Amino acid sequence: MNKNDLERIAKDLLDTFNYAGEESIKLYSQGLQIKIKNDKSPVSNGDLRVNDLITKKISKLTPEINIVSEETVDISKKNKSRIFWLIDPIDGTKEYIAGKDEYTLNAALIINTVPVIGVVGVPKKNRLFFSYAPGESYLIENNETKKLFCEKKQPKGKIVALSSVSKPSDLIMKKLKEYNVTSIVKMASSYKFCVIATGEYDIYAARERANEWDYAAGHAVAQNAGAIIKTLEEKPFLYGKEDYKNPSLLIKRAKNLND
Repeated sequence: MNKNDLERIAKDLLDTFNYAGEESIKLYSQGLQIKIKNDKSPVSNGDLRVNDLITKKISKLTPEINIVSEETVDISKKNKSRIFWLIDPIDGTKEYIAGKDEYTLNAALIINTVPVIGVVGVPKKNRLFFSYAPGESYLIENNETKKLFCEKKQPKGKIVALSSVSKPSDLIMKKLKEYNVTSIVKMASSYKFCVIATGEYDIYAARERANEWDYAAGHAVAQNAGAIIKTLEEKPFLYGKEDYKNPSLLIKRAKNLND
């Protein structure tokens, strides 16, 4: 696939993501039906509805490419694909169930270990992010499309980190101190990747956690906007592992977080 193909596919997903986001809000307002999965995590009819909408659209756009979704994957089967989709219909299901606004809808196309296309919907914030190539990351907000460059929004000298937990581990705190972080904000879901792409926040560090579908779409949006994404050990952060497990993660808005 060339860049024009990737752009067409990404943009063809946008209406579906908008509709799926509206459906997630509608189902929440009607009262969610919730079940507990084998891994003890919750899943709602909202997750399943969004999964159905996104999966069907992707199947029409790229019928020849395998789809791996959190809600349908057989984790016991090893992933051998070189090109495949990763879908997390709702990342932050607990936040979604609780009525919070940071849950996201996610789809990413992986080509040779790299997330190339990324689409991330944030329904309750009325934000839709998409990307399809380096230098081609965008935010649609208030009917306006803005190109993203990871341009710093915080005042010079203020470096704000994101965390998925209220109290980061000693390992993570040590890493953040290396970058002279001045404050930490707790934030859920792949939305963290996206607000680094916008330049609203500067850095996110995490130990090994979650699965590839949790990160891939946001990864594409941030990296294609110019963010630097590696493991805590400064190794490449790659996709297509047989067990889908994520290594540690370090996202930096730029090499120098004061720039």
